[in-house]
Amino acid sequence: MTSTATGPGIDPVTVEIIRNALNSAADDMNATLIRSAYTPIIYECGDCVVALLDAEHQVLGQSAGLPIFLGNLETCTRATEERFGREVWQPGDVWILNDSYLGGTHLNDVTIFGPVFVGEILVGFTASRAHWIDVGSKDPGGSMDSITIFQEGLRLGPQKLVSGGVAERAVIDTIATNVRFPYPTTGDMNAMIACIKMGEKRLQEIVGRFGLAGLEEARDEIFGQTEVLERRMIARIPDGVYAAEGVLDNDGVDLDTPVPIRLRITVSGEDIDFDVTESADQTVGPVNCGVSQAVSALRVGYKLLVSPDLPGNGGSFRSMTTQVREGSVLGAKSPAACQWYFSHLGLLIDMVARALAPALPDRVAGASHGDSMIILTAGTDPRVNREFVSLEATLGGWGAWDGSDGESALINNVNGSLKDIPIEVHETRYPWRITEYRIRPDSGGAGRWRGGNGVIRTYEAQTDLSVSLWFERSRQPAWGLFGGDDAVGPEVVINPGRPDERMVLKANGLRLKKGDVVRCAAGGGGGYGDPLERSADAVRADILDRHVTADAARRRYGIDE
Repeated sequence: MTSTATGPGIDPVTVEIIRNALNSAADDMNATLIRSAYTPIIYECGDCVVALLDAEHQVLGQSAGLPIFLGNLETCTRATEERFGREVWQPGDVWILNDSYLGGTHLNDVTIFGPVFVGEILVGFTASRAHWIDVGSKDPGGSMDSITIFQEGLRLGPQKLVSGGVAERAVIDTIATNVRFPYPTTGDMNAMIACIKMGEKRLQEIVGRFGLAGLEEARDEIFGQTEVLERRMIARIPDGVYAAEGVLDNDGVDLDTPVPIRLRITVSGEDIDFDVTESADQTVGPVNCGVSQAVSALRVGYKLLVSPDLPGNGGSFRSMTTQVREGSVLGAKSPAACQWYFSHLGLLIDMVARALAPALPDRVAGASHGDSMIILTAGTDPRVNREFVSLEATLGGWGAWDGSDGESALINNVNGSLKDIPIEVHETRYPWRITEYRIRPDSGGAGRWRGGNGVIRTYEAQTDLSVSLWFERSRQPAWGLFGGDDAVGPEVVINPGRPDERMVLKANGLRLKKGDVVRCAAGGGGGYGDPLERSADAVRADILDRHVTADAARRRYGIDE
């Protein structure tokens, strides 16, 4: 690795020790959170992320988690300092924030963070973000048809949860009385506090071992290495302007009107600029997000192509600039609804690859299924006579690239290491029976390299309950590249094969009876290259593995079984 040392005082071995110590500290934080959490969305699905920051709010180490939070947690500590001043940070304090226009995401994504002191010196911050299952929205767990932020739950600007080691009971009680499930919610909150305290301990240990000056010198070296490597990769991209356009099905309220997303990338030497100012104005429905979250999505798209093997840190993205228009769907202002903020962000990540495909054909992939494909259910579980709410993302297919088929049954690119809930856990916790879970054949786009397939997951209600759905990318399924075919989009059928069968992709609080069935089919990923160039042996293997049916093999590849 290229060295860019800023001084003679630190050797490469020590730099690597500190680099790995910081990343290990983040992993310890994440393990603490997941092992301590009360709700499956965190301890099974892993809908969370953690980070250690330096005193200037730059990322020192970040755990595996949701890529869409890449370089985003520091916006919370920065916003707090900008509002209250540098002197606001005091030992033993813990802060909370979930404001969609500051953190960028929906109100369910709660960030808890705190300063780290060694003696009287502020040496950094630790932060965690996790999805809370309910924050008091007009519908349990969240609403698919909200039209204002005030319908989406309790909105917290930066404020203290703990002051000098003493819990702020008034704030905690306010939270507990404004959510539907106070016991697991406060349990998850305490798990997040334990997480950042673990990070505080680990960062203090690193400073104690290497000294603050040693940590800062290693930090500068690590950041410098990252910047050099990223600039070197950008310099390989021919100068020019690259563009792509995508479209969401709708905003969840006006179901007939698509939402266009437009991206223009300008490359000049070692610098790259991402411009999304021509995207749609903020919508009535809940597909909006704050500026910081749009920047995070662009960073994910950038990192997938420029530095996928490097952990994110404060040296990342120094050669990258972004242009986001306030008042747009990617730069929402109050009181825009933001509940399902991620749909256009997954689209945007795929669009980065589509725009740069002519310049980087060996590094790009066809589009992925692209959306979280949410099924949210609520009601009363008769087995325990207690209210419940469940939320689950549905897996889908990823795009193929030069040299490999796309992955099947994988979470979307926004969510990274997020997992679906195991059937056994789902049936134990919630009054559903999952009667089918399998690969959806032929859903990936054909190509020399085949797009990954989505999945089919079928639920049978064991009691009367409500279902809310958010399935996207039917109007523009995952596209192929360089002659590869587009994928098949999502499909949701209520009571398939029955007289009351109906198809729906987005719904809020749909009432179902005991015995009703919901069949969810997620889309696949786009293909890469001409399907007629795929080898006959590969197609026949696909048929044996049930990724491709014999009929599709004839139609799309010209291969008889």
